[in-house]
Amino acid sequence: MERLKKGRSLMIGCGIILSVVCMVIVFAPKNVSSDITTLGKQTGSATVGFGSATTGGSVAKSSETFVVSNRQQLINALGSKNNVVSKIIYLKGKIDMNENSSGQDYTANDYVKGTNYNFNSYLTTYNPKTYGKKEPSGIQENARLQAQKKQAAQIEINIPANTTLIGEPGAIIVGGNLVVKQNNVIIRNIYFESPYDFFPQWDPLDGSSGNWNSQYDSITVKGAQNVWIDHNTFNDGSHLDSQDGTYFGRDYQHHDGMTNISDGADKITISYNVFENHDKTMLIGSSDSKTSDTGKLHVTLTHNFFENTVQRTPRVRFGEVHVLNNLYENNGSSSYKFQYAWGVGKNSQILAENNVLNIAKVSANSVLSKLGGNQFSDRGTILNGNSVKVAAINKESNISWKPSYFYNLDSSSEVEKKVLSNAGSDVLK
Repeated sequence: MERLKKGRSLMIGCGIILSVVCMVIVFAPKNVSSDITTLGKQTGSATVGFGSATTGGSVAKSSETFVVSNRQQLINALGSKNNVVSKIIYLKGKIDMNENSSGQDYTANDYVKGTNYNFNSYLTTYNPKTYGKKEPSGIQENARLQAQKKQAAQIEINIPANTTLIGEPGAIIVGGNLVVKQNNVIIRNIYFESPYDFFPQWDPLDGSSGNWNSQYDSITVKGAQNVWIDHNTFNDGSHLDSQDGTYFGRDYQHHDGMTNISDGADKITISYNVFENHDKTMLIGSSDSKTSDTGKLHVTLTHNFFENTVQRTPRVRFGEVHVLNNLYENNGSSSYKFQYAWGVGKNSQILAENNVLNIAKVSANSVLSKLGGNQFSDRGTILNGNSVKVAAINKESNISWKPSYFYNLDSSSEVEKKVLSNAGSDVLK
């Protein structure tokens, strides 16, 4: 795929020319090379699965076709979260969501100003030896939450309905959280460096020993229908989990998910992406108590590459999820140590077909984690070169649904080569 033809990235100055302030100039399709234009206008019919009816901004007029190269241009091109006009937005170069208008990154100290948050005071206040196992509350927790909300206002970007976001070759979003709450959205060909929560919360009630939990995913889908996430790469980038040490005997975790789906979201396909170097990768269904998710959360995962991921690939509650022709690799040398691939949560039903797992020193009973559910079916699973029946080994019950759509299933022997050749950003043709 050729690069976009070089155009003028022009901003109208604040307070001049008819009082138009910092407005993004629109680029008509004629300024975009023919191949990237074709990709920008593709719909979910080019994929398979529950999200195949997604059209995004494919019918956008030339006046609603943009090229953006920084955070503010992206925000302006998207418009308000209620903007339902079809739009195609081409991302160019590196877009740092934590960057201020002067091109400098905000630090934790910038967000802390005016909140009275102090990390050492937070540690002293909520030390489990003295505070015990109860939900944090009080001055320091309130201050932490204020600082976190200030960061959220900077890095969370709402994606309105009928939008296609597609990256040029080399397009990167650093430290941003795209929030999809509206229907009919396509996100393609972007390299995402995971957002870094400066203000993790200590939760003594999470697990037997407590845990540090963070906000922000690279992509959060909440309540939206018809979403296609395709040919992206997700990576923790310059902020690996191993760099931040431990407090209260637990990793000081600054990351949440990569792609999380919740709150009744539905009709979603996640295809040909690379997810690498991350812990809590993909959550489908946010809570056991969210019974309103029943009958929703239909998600297809196809031809994705999960490399050096720890868990949640995916972890499901309530949803009917089809996991086919994906590749999982972890040779044990990474600091991201494999725990499990498929998490079967409350009232979930996962169908796994012809997936390949190359995971060092892992047996079939470790591929699946029982997390309150028991309906899981698999066939064609290959673990370290051997055919295995994960459902039978883990004594899971069969699922009660079948995919309602037509799909071609690659043989297990074809998966590794096809995924490695075609998954991730910058390989779209």
